Amino acid sequence: MSQEQQQRRPQQNEDQQQRSQGAQREPIKYGDVFVVSGELANKPVAPRDAAMMQAAESTAFGQTQRGGPADVMTCAAEINEQAGLVGRGDVTDIAKDKGVTITGTEVPGARVVTESFAGQVIGQHVQVAAEQAAAVKQDKLTIGQALEATVETAGDKPVEYSDAAAVAEAEIRATGRNLIMQGGYAASAQSAAAYNTGMIRDDNKIKIRDVLAGASKSFPAKEVTRDDAEAVARAEQRNNPNLTTYPGGISSSMDTASRLNQDAGMQ
Repeated sequence: MSQEQQQRRPQQNEDQQQRSQGAQREPIKYGDVFVVSGELANKPVAPRDAAMMQAAESTAFGQTQRGGPADVMTCAAEINEQAGLVGRGDVTDIAKDKGVTITGTEVPGARVVTESFAGQVIGQHVQVAAEQAAAVKQDKLTIGQALEATVETAGDKPVEYSDAAAVAEAEIRATGRNLIMQGGYAASAQSAAAYNTGMIRDDNKIKIRDVLAGASKSFPAKEVTRDDAEAVARAEQRNNPNLTTYPGGISSSMDTASRLNQDAGMQ
């Protein structure tokens, strides 16, 4: 055996070992952390899935629930992303189709809260009467509350023109005027989007949390309707180069709020 062959073999063995280790790495799937079945069970937990769940919990409860489905999904998605098994912008296809729902069922002296993702239940807990009184959840959620919920789910996202368009449509619907207010949230979002186009690094860009903080107290108390949510989604899509909305973003929060308001109206 030549010296060249002796040098090549250890390198080949090392490459094979690395490929073998890479093949053994598996992402955390929904079936690993929740009792789910079918296609969802075999899907890896993706970052934008977690963002959608965070948006739903923030809109329903005022914040994400410690140890709840959003917490679990966020942890799993971070591990998957750090391992290079999913991308930061990844979202599960069936989640985009079926979305997230949080419903409450009244029982004597308590309320059963059920959280569903992609059509399957992934969390359920009981609120006794005292917990119900302390809960932030309201019968009807306002446009301002839906916008501020986005700070929790997509607060670190740099403001883009699609975000500014969504805020503008939401503001118009909240105020009942056809023009955005001077110095208002929509104007600030548009200025932020224009500023960000000249920035290369995301660290230097203005984020959603910078423009939407405090929206729940500053907007008129206009309840979110299905028409509001759809109009905001259309505005965001029209101004997005890919004609899509940002999972866990403004449209997602508006959609969740409208669904919760519809559910509250049926009770």
